[in-house]
Amino acid sequence: MFKKLLIASRGEIAVRIIRACKELGVSTVAVHSDVDQDSMHVRLADESVCIGSQQPQNSYLNIAALLSAAELTNVEAVHPGYGFLSENYNFAEMVTKHGIKFIGPNPQLIKSMGNKIEAKQIASKNGLPIIP
Repeated sequence: MFKKLLIASRGEIAVRIIRACKELGVSTVAVHSDVDQDSMHVRLADESVCIGSQQPQNSYLNIAALLSAAELTNVEAVHPGYGFLSENYNFAEMVTKHGIKFIGPNPQLIKSMGNKIEAKQIASKNGLPIIP
């Protein structure tokens, strides 16, 4: 089990992850944009880091800022939440390259499932029914 986890998301999803972590005794780090500093997920987390401005591409989608926050707070794992970066191969790859556990599918699987042709081939190889 991890001792400390960064949640790379906001809103209700981040709140649910924080609550689950508290039940498991895992310390949490919330990230937020400058306008979200008073949000519930920030208040509930054990720590928080401002990662940029209001525009998502400058904050919640900024992989470099998220990795900096993870390294600054010495987390063992990153939970991408839902949406934003949860299906982003590059984000998952960068997190793992920095020696941090990505909570979710491995980067190669994310990449494969993002390609419809490859995803169908994988499903077919594993005996799953597919629509031609």
